[in-house]
This record gives sequence, structure tokens and C-alpha cells, in this order.
Amino acid sequence: MAPQSAQQLAANRIRLLKDNAARYGVTAGGILVLVALLLIFFYLLYVVQPIFESVDLKKVNSFELPEQGPVEAVGMEEQGEIGYRFLSNGQVQFFSLVDNEERNTGAVILTEQLLPAEDISSFSRSLPVNQQYAYGTREGTALVAQPKFQVSFPDVPVSTVTGRIQRTITPTIDVKNDGSAFVIDPDQRKLEKLAYETDGEGLLFAAVVEKNTLVVSNFVAEENFMTGAVTLTPKRTEIQLNSAIDDLVVTPDLRQVLARRGNRVHVFDITVDGTVSERELLPVRSRELGDASGMYLLAGASSVLVTHDSGKVSQWFEVPGDDGRQYQYIRSFDAGSPVTRIEVEYYRRTFYTLSEDGSMNIFHTTSEADLYRGKPSDSPIQRVMVDPRANFLLMKTADGYGLYDVKNEHPEVTWSALWQEVWYEGYPEPDYTWQSTSGSDDFESKFSLVPITFGTIKAAAYAMLFAVPIGLAAAVYTAYFMSPSVRKFVKPTVEIMEALPTVILGFLAGLWLAPLVEAYLPGFVAVLLFVPLAIIGVAAIWTQLPASIRSKMNEGKAALVLIPVVLFVGWLSFSLSPWIEQLLFDGNVRGYLTNELGVTFDQRNSLVVGIAMGFAVIPTIFSIAEDAIFSVPKHLSNGSLALGATPWQTLTKVVLLTASPGIFSAVMMGLGRAVGETMIVLMATGNTPIMDWNIFEGMRTLSANIAVEMPESEVGSSHYRILFLAAFVLFVFTFFFNTIAEFVRQRLRDKYSSM
Repeated sequence: MAPQSAQQLAANRIRLLKDNAARYGVTAGGILVLVALLLIFFYLLYVVQPIFESVDLKKVNSFELPEQGPVEAVGMEEQGEIGYRFLSNGQVQFFSLVDNEERNTGAVILTEQLLPAEDISSFSRSLPVNQQYAYGTREGTALVAQPKFQVSFPDVPVSTVTGRIQRTITPTIDVKNDGSAFVIDPDQRKLEKLAYETDGEGLLFAAVVEKNTLVVSNFVAEENFMTGAVTLTPKRTEIQLNSAIDDLVVTPDLRQVLARRGNRVHVFDITVDGTVSERELLPVRSRELGDASGMYLLAGASSVLVTHDSGKVSQWFEVPGDDGRQYQYIRSFDAGSPVTRIEVEYYRRTFYTLSEDGSMNIFHTTSEADLYRGKPSDSPIQRVMVDPRANFLLMKTADGYGLYDVKNEHPEVTWSALWQEVWYEGYPEPDYTWQSTSGSDDFESKFSLVPITFGTIKAAAYAMLFAVPIGLAAAVYTAYFMSPSVRKFVKPTVEIMEALPTVILGFLAGLWLAPLVEAYLPGFVAVLLFVPLAIIGVAAIWTQLPASIRSKMNEGKAALVLIPVVLFVGWLSFSLSPWIEQLLFDGNVRGYLTNELGVTFDQRNSLVVGIAMGFAVIPTIFSIAEDAIFSVPKHLSNGSLALGATPWQTLTKVVLLTASPGIFSAVMMGLGRAVGETMIVLMATGNTPIMDWNIFEGMRTLSANIAVEMPESEVGSSHYRILFLAAFVLFVFTFFFNTIAEFVRQRLRDKYSSM
């Protein structure tokens, strides 16, 4: 007995060690899973957090330049090392903005006299993206100049002072038209006001002469197809207005001239052949805004900014309507004090306002964000200009010049822009839109997460609509009614389906199932109608058969009779599809849906996604639900049957209630799988970020959007960080569903555990 007791004690010790090892291993694994989830959560927050940071201005240096008259415009090259200024006396000066081995901050590098001071009567500048400036003269001409910068690298690549790679930036001034002025007014009248723009080839000037006469000179570029030489042919139009013109702007596409007279803006269209016609007269005054005081173009040249004496800045752009495209008031921004000047960025919809009280404000139109308010300088600000990359701000004040480092990486991102309707340029009304990229620098980014979040919910809803009834019904029958000999083949077969790669399912859905649904849409609808009717009919016939026939097949195998019936009815439905289409829809079901019902039909649509994703989700729901139902103690069902309940009553009143926690977990696990699915939605839909429950249209989901756009996004950009925000939203979705599932499962378990 002693050796046997010793062996038993040793076995118990080994079992105890194994139990402890398993317990600690499972605990450690659970803790590591929680740690991994927390790390993912905080990493997503770490990447997303910068898009909600406020604007920060930090002064880099200050300097003075010799006073030689009023400054018309200031600017700088994209590296923020050399600045320039255009003076009212016709001079352009280039000066250093940083200290280096060649020169100190504020040192004048180059000075050019473009015109004699006594000849100059007006000044204009193009939008910053074109970076061209024009002087109007008393003889009716205009001289156009453009600062240019040539970058070269010396033989000694690394600076001995800064330790950085050296580069030499050489400024030059390029005077257009081979140094000659453009003739704007052949009558040689004084150009009192001037507006100028170019599209890279042609040029458009609008000038005011004699206070209320508008002269439009359109220089059209014409290329000689024999020699390739380009000549500029002027086409001039003179328009007489009733009163003095206060402001002029010209659009860079050279198709519009806007002239403000007090509180009215005349909009003139210019055709390809140079014909000028007034399209509309725009009243820009309202009780809320006050009287107009200035007019400017925003980057992209689709929006007009009008300043008002109330301190507000209103935004206007063209909106399509019944009478064509017309300018409409969209939104306003409050600067707090009457605005004296507006400067816009090169590419983004950000603009800077200078107010009478000496303050400067920064706004972004798309996000309607008030980014900055303050007085960065103690003295009044006269001019500001942002470099092309929007990293530096050059400021001209009464005391001199200052260079500021600007931290404003993501002005287009706010909670309202992400989750509320936004009125984008050219759109007829506010809308939820996701469109992150375009082929044009004038593009207005649209970062609404609502359409892709809606698409995620839509895809999951249709997938669950397909998967839940089939998965749960199959699980109930397999676990409760099916004979063990059949169950041991059916359950592993369905579970193996879960191992199918979703990329294969998406490939089949996009290239095989989608065209099949399009060609046999009536057949698919017929299957949904005829298969249930056929099953009910076969069941009714089965109950009327003699007992001697029914006894040859027990109830656990009776469903096998339905396999050929379902296959035959499915084949018959598809065979009758052309006949049904011809009989009910005049041979064109797509035309009927579009023309009669107004329902858009896309080949890769939600129906295809629902079938394909449902096929992927069914094994998950089936496996978990079947295990839950099969695990119900037999004494419960046997006791119910012994008390006289039918098998169906036992199933509905005892088995399903007891297994309800597991069934609910199965459904929520399937929902989590559907929400996070990527490849099927990516390949089986058109990936169109639209908001419509139409089952015949596609969608774009959060996961598919991340998979499509993340490889193309610039690291650290707003687009890049918003994609991480989309991943964070997807993470929250999954966490929310799992939390709710666990809460409900625990409540159900507590409620029915006493059975």
C-alpha cells in the first residue's frame, strides 16, 4: 500500500503543478491580451491627437529694412530663407530671413527698379499660387513681374557653422513679355485700380479708369503650329458702370471678373473668344453682416471672401440651381473688429485677417474653424504673407519685419467637419462627403467619416440579415434534431468553411457572383420565395404519407429529403428568370428599377456583399450557437418531454432559453466579424462612400477605406491621421459590441442558470 500511496501522491503533485501552470498561463495570456488592446488604443490616440491641436505662432527673428515708401506686398520662397517686398515706388527687394555664413538676417540681397515711381498708378497681385505681381501705370499699361529662386549646392556640402547641408538660393526677378509692359487701355488712360491673373499661358487684366469705367483685357495665348511660337493676342472690352468701382478680382481660370460697387458685386463672364457679359448682380449686404468693405479670392478661386464693417467676413461661391450656377452666401467668420486686409494660403482654404484693432485672426473655411486670435506684435500689422508650405509667416509691422514659425498642420480637421454636414465648394447643399484626394491642387479635401461609418453599418446589417437566420436555424437543427451520425459530418464541414480566405470569397463575389446577380436578378428573388414554399410543401406532404414509409427514415435524417428539393427549386428559379423578367419587367429589370422605381442598380452592390459576407459569417454563428444548444443538459429536455411537452415546445421553452447566452454571443461574434471585414467589401463593392440603404447600391466601409487609402497617404498628413481615426472608430465599434454582448450574455446566464 505504501508504494501505491506514494505513486498516487506523486501523481497528485504533478496534476497540481499542471493545474497551476495552466491557471497562471491562462491568466498571463489574458493580461497580455488586455495589454495589447491598451497599447493599440493608446497608439491610435497618439497618432490621432495632433489633428486637434490648436495653432501656435512662435517668433523666429525680427529685423528692419530701410524705409523707401509704402510696401505693396511681401512674400518669401518656400524654404523660408529669403523674403521679398514690392514697394509703391516700383522697386522689388530681396532680403535674407535667416543668419548664415554669407549674410545676416535682414541683409538686402538684390534690388531691382521695375518702373519709375512717377509712372505708377496702381498695383495688383495674383493668387499666391501663381506668385505674380503687376504695376499699373498712368499711360494705361501694366508691367508683370515674378520673383524666382534658383537653388544650387556648393562644393562643400556641409556647413561648418550649422552642420547642415548647404544650399545657395539665388533670387531673380522675371519680367513678363520680355520686359515690356502690356497695353491694357489703348486710350492711355490712368489705371486707377488693377486686377490680374494668369493660367500659365494666357493673362487677364481688369482695370478701372475714370472711376466707373471697367476695361477688361484678355491676352489669349495662340501657338503657331508650324514654328511652335506662342503669341499673346489681346481682346479688350470696355464696360461703363453707374458709380465708382471699389474692388476688382479676377479668377485664375480667366473666366470671370468680379467688380464691387459698395454693397453690390457685378459678376462678368468671359467666354473662350473673349466676349464679356454680365451674368448676375450679387447683393452682399445683410442686417447680420453689415456693409461690405473689401473683396478677396480664396485659394482655389472658387470662393469669394467679402469683408464687412461689422468685423465679419462672408464666404460666397457658385451653387448649381434651376437657373444655372449662381453665387450664394454660405457662411461667415467673425474677426471681432473691421478687417483691413485678408491674406490667403497657397493651397489650403485657410485665410488670415488683419483688423483695425491690430489683431490677427486665422480661419479655415471648410471646417469653419476659428484657428487663432491674438496680437502677435505690439505694433500695428500692415502686411502678412505665408510661405508655400505654410510653415512660416512673414509679417510687416510699423516697427519692422518679423518671421514666425507657424504650427498649423491640420486646419481642415474639426469634429464638426468629421461628423456634421459641410457645404463644400460647388455643392448644391451641405452634405456628408468623403473624398480625400484629387488630381488638382485646388481640391478641397472632404473628410467626413459619416459615409464610411454608415457603409460599415450597412454592410454588416445586410450580412447579418443573410447570415443570422441561416446560421441559427442550421445550429438549432444540427444540435437538437439531427442524428449523431449525420451531425458528425455536417458540423465539421460547416466549420471548415470558416477557414476559407476572405480574399477568395471577395474575388468570387466580385467576378462571379456580381455578374450572376445582375443577369439573374429575378431568379434570386424567386429563390427567396419558392424555396421556403417548397420546404413547407414537402413538409406538408411528408406528414400525409403512411407511417410505414415515414418510419423508414428517422427524424434526424428526414431533412436529407429536402436537399434534392432545394437544389431543384433553385435550378428552376434560375431557369425561369428570363421568362419572369420578360413577363413582369418587359425584359429589362434594371431599366424597370431605374426608370419606374427610381432605384439605382450597381453591379457590385449590397446584395452581393450581404451574400458573400454572410457566407463568411455563417460558420462563426453556426459553430458557437450549435455548441451552446448542444451543451444544454439532457436532463432538462428529457424532463420536459417526460412531462408531456412536444419536442418543439421543449426546444422553444427550455433549450433555447438555456442556450440563449451562447446564441447571443454567437450573433455578436458574427456581427464583430462583419464589422471588421475588409477584403470582401473591398472586392465586391464599388467602394463608393454614399449614404443610402438601397440594397442595389454599394458602400465604402471603414476597414476597406483604410486598406485602399493608407498606402497612398502621406505620413503625418491630415489624411494619414484621419485614417488612423477611422481605425480608432472601428476599434471603438468592436469594443462596444463586445462589451454589450458580454453584458447581455451575463444577464441571460444569471437569469437561466437556475434551470
